[in-house]
Amino acid sequence: MKKAVVLLSGGLDSTVTAYLAKEKGRVLHALTVRYGQRHIHELDSAKKVAKIIGVVEHKIVDLNPSLFAGSALTDKEIEVPKNRSPNEISKCGIPKTYVPARNAIMLSIALAYAESIDADEIYIGAHCLDYSGYPDCRPEFIQAFQKMADLATKRAVEGKPIKVMAPLIGFDKKQIVEQGRQLKVPFELTRSCYTEHDKSCGSCDSCTLRKQAFKQAGLKDPIEYEK
Repeated sequence: MKKAVVLLSGGLDSTVTAYLAKEKGRVLHALTVRYGQRHIHELDSAKKVAKIIGVVEHKIVDLNPSLFAGSALTDKEIEVPKNRSPNEISKCGIPKTYVPARNAIMLSIALAYAESIDADEIYIGAHCLDYSGYPDCRPEFIQAFQKMADLATKRAVEGKPIKVMAPLIGFDKKQIVEQGRQLKVPFELTRSCYTEHDKSCGSCDSCTLRKQAFKQAGLKDPIEYEK
């Protein structure tokens, strides 16, 4: 059975990705990164998901928040965009919630972890069809990171490359919800909100896209919202 490292934030996308890896029969090792994100409640969700899915190990890595300045997700002086329609979100370009090089850094940590435990795959919940505009969620980025990993690791040089898996890359949010329903994902344990409130705010971009996806999929979102 192949080992896999799953980048698990506690959000909808990473949780569905973890369940896809589990369905493929992978032995799961979860990796969560605490980088000063204001939506710290997602870490609690990651812990709950890791426990219920039955990972072998769940590592939580702390990074210095000063490395990720200039994002609405790490700087409370920058307002998280709210009350925008999906159409408005799609036209905003790269949003304030972009975190500098986040996926590149997290994948690099996951690559080191994967090689240290002799894992065969890394799973990341990146996808490019949710209007977000994040440059590090594009297929081109995943492909480029794979090339780098093939050059940078002992395993790859010896003929056993670690594969970077982004099974949701071509999915939109509705399709992710539908995939999660098929896999019996515990949606109630996931957290998608960009704010630090106890309940999901219901009005940030992430909440807006999540609510729309559940509605389009004909499902009731089981989490509670402030609005």
